[in-house]
Amino acid sequence: MSDAHQAIMLLKQQMQRMVIGQEVVIDTLITALLTNGNVLLEGLPGTAKTRSIKALANTLQVSLGRVQFTPDLLPSDITGTEIYQEVDAKPTLTFQQGPIFNNLLLADEINRSPAKVQAALLEAMEERQVTVAGKSHSLPRLFMVLATQNPIEQEGTYPLPEAQMDRFIMKINLEYPDDDSEASIIALVRSEELADEQQVSRVNPEHIFAARTEINQLHVSDEIVRYIVALVMATRHPQRYPDSPLKDWIHVGSSPRASIALDRCARAYAWLAQHDFVDPDHVRAMAYSVLRHRLILSYEALAEGITADQVIDELLRQVASA
Repeated sequence: MSDAHQAIMLLKQQMQRMVIGQEVVIDTLITALLTNGNVLLEGLPGTAKTRSIKALANTLQVSLGRVQFTPDLLPSDITGTEIYQEVDAKPTLTFQQGPIFNNLLLADEINRSPAKVQAALLEAMEERQVTVAGKSHSLPRLFMVLATQNPIEQEGTYPLPEAQMDRFIMKINLEYPDDDSEASIIALVRSEELADEQQVSRVNPEHIFAARTEINQLHVSDEIVRYIVALVMATRHPQRYPDSPLKDWIHVGSSPRASIALDRCARAYAWLAQHDFVDPDHVRAMAYSVLRHRLILSYEALAEGITADQVIDELLRQVASA
């Protein structure tokens, strides 16, 4: 086990101490961090979305910016703006950074702002920079957008445009914890109220970059690449499987970003499991988080109550593994 892997395992253990009953969230956040991606978290209130992100920032000791998205939010409230200041008695135009210039950006209830504000994140999520008044400003080397949205409160919300959804390497759906986890949560909150400060073992962010290097060197066979491509192509050409309902369920399939994301996430998943290569199980494990937000379902599927995860179930059944 390399030093980087030990550090990431410590990061996971620390987050598990602070976030109970949401193993999938912890694993997804760590995977996204290792793949230099962004995450969309969809869940009901109280499902530890914000707590998970704060736990990640606290353990890594990196800066966390939080933006509460509202209908009256402006793009400059996120990116920053140029302001006039007097320097040596002369008016000077100075760029004042917005909250996006943190290592982690929590975009809380991102679907509560109009598309113009949501689009302010597009360049940052893809290029790791923002452009204000014609000038480009680089973001920190370690940077990730973690956006949340509520799946049931749709009044006064603005659906995320497909171009922006595609920029999230993964989307996860959060559920309420089970009975035992709920009891453990109560005990955890009690202990936190009694303690002045929770003891946390810190992880050096530099280990993230070392881990990314190791993940990039992980072996991926041609058969696995063909399997990834076949899964994504099945979303675009479901008619290739005439005996399957896929052709009736999928209106628009996934973009090439899905193939890239599935490759990256499968490698990260294999690395976390201390495997030297990627196998089909690693790809299947990541398929749901990578593909569920990159599918546009047909009216027939929506009318029948078919979910994106059910479509992916069928995809995995139909597409032969390597």
